[in-house]
Amino acid sequence: MDKFLNNRWAVKIIALLFALLLYVAVNNNQAPTPKKPGESFFPTSTTDEATLTDIPVKAYYDEANYVVTGVPQTVNVTIKGSTSAVKKARQTKNFEIYADMNKLKTGTHKVELKAKNVSDGLTISINPSVTTVTIQEKTAESFPVEVEYYNKSKMKKGYTPQQPIISPKNVQITGSKNVIDNISLVKASVNLENANETIDREVKVTVYDKDGNALPVDVEPSVIKVTVPVASPSKKLPFKIERKGSLPDGVSIASIDSNPSEVTVYGPQDVLDSLEFIDGVSLDLDKIDKDTDVDADIPLPKGVTKVSPGKITLHVKVDSEDKKDFSNVPIKTVGLGGSQRIEFLDPESRAINITAKGSPSNIKALKKSDIELYANVSGLDDGEHSVKLEVNGPQNVTWSLSKDTVKIRLTSKKNTSSNKNDGGSADSGNKDGTSGGADKDKNQEDTDSDQNKSQNQDQNQDQDEDGSSADSSSTE
Repeated sequence: MDKFLNNRWAVKIIALLFALLLYVAVNNNQAPTPKKPGESFFPTSTTDEATLTDIPVKAYYDEANYVVTGVPQTVNVTIKGSTSAVKKARQTKNFEIYADMNKLKTGTHKVELKAKNVSDGLTISINPSVTTVTIQEKTAESFPVEVEYYNKSKMKKGYTPQQPIISPKNVQITGSKNVIDNISLVKASVNLENANETIDREVKVTVYDKDGNALPVDVEPSVIKVTVPVASPSKKLPFKIERKGSLPDGVSIASIDSNPSEVTVYGPQDVLDSLEFIDGVSLDLDKIDKDTDVDADIPLPKGVTKVSPGKITLHVKVDSEDKKDFSNVPIKTVGLGGSQRIEFLDPESRAINITAKGSPSNIKALKKSDIELYANVSGLDDGEHSVKLEVNGPQNVTWSLSKDTVKIRLTSKKNTSSNKNDGGSADSGNKDGTSGGADKDKNQEDTDSDQNKSQNQDQNQDQDEDGSSADSSSTE
């Protein structure tokens, strides 16, 4: 072995073999075109080809004065050349496909697509290589933009879109004359899904022909600002004036007029459906001693988004104070369950005395039948209760009650019936055979009868007062 390696020719042969192996390895990494049968294993040159798709086409023409149609946006390009050049071209695409129409006039022409900036050693084939173009003079016109709403049915319940505000109202559209003449609609579309407040959007402008096809034109500006006011559900409501403080001695409210008498509230429909009036409009009586106008804020009910107007004017007129006493005003009950009975413990007569105070004109016109005195027993269980009395009557009249509360007893009709049976057994020794429960019912009927008599007497009293007033007027 040492003798073989010491041979000069043996070393040269080994070096030649290593050089050939290295050459083959380098050419294999460059992915040469596969050899055909019979070709030499050691190529003299390496070529390759590739097809590139969607290569953009650049159009050269007088853009200031003409509009060109028919130039394809992209083409396919086949490149051939050395493996390294093809590989580089595929990666960088550093060439340009173009259509030169600078020297062409209006009309229809066949134009050859060409390539430039092609690397040395590359050949390029374009598909398609020829295109038919139409050159027309450029025209520009101004068109108004219309706003189209979609998903209107998907807006929040009760909300409706109003007239849109568009900025700018008109756009400049540039294109060939026949395309401009074919414009039917310039539109900006706004999505109303889930809308419940004013919408501000930047919207793209699209141009359509009469068949609804989008037209290839230039629009300036291509995006406009659209504001869509959204009206919420509304409802007109009266308001209740809450009086605070007290008037000076000898002064009474003759009348309170408001301007306006109703306000409009806005908000979700379910909130509006639950409202019957607005409470909490405050009037401070401590500051009133003469006829005056008072500005009052309208409170915003829970869930309401807006009240219009937010402030009203109360026209307050005052007068001297007069009073009138009413005796035995009957007490009505409200909220009594169908299975309950009520017994008045104090006052047993189910009536109290009331003093009314107000302006002379209001007091003079006031009748006992105008006064509704009631005790609200809703939600009360069986047993004894003290219930606050409430008065309904003409406005601008104040009331003084001989009792502010009444004492009552509530019992279930079923229990009462059971008590009757028990009472009948216990009182069987009574000569008249009448049970204690029956006596209570009879007493209740007597009380009701007395109350009806009192009401009839009050009506007669009202009639007498009316007759007296009429006679007095006749005498005068």
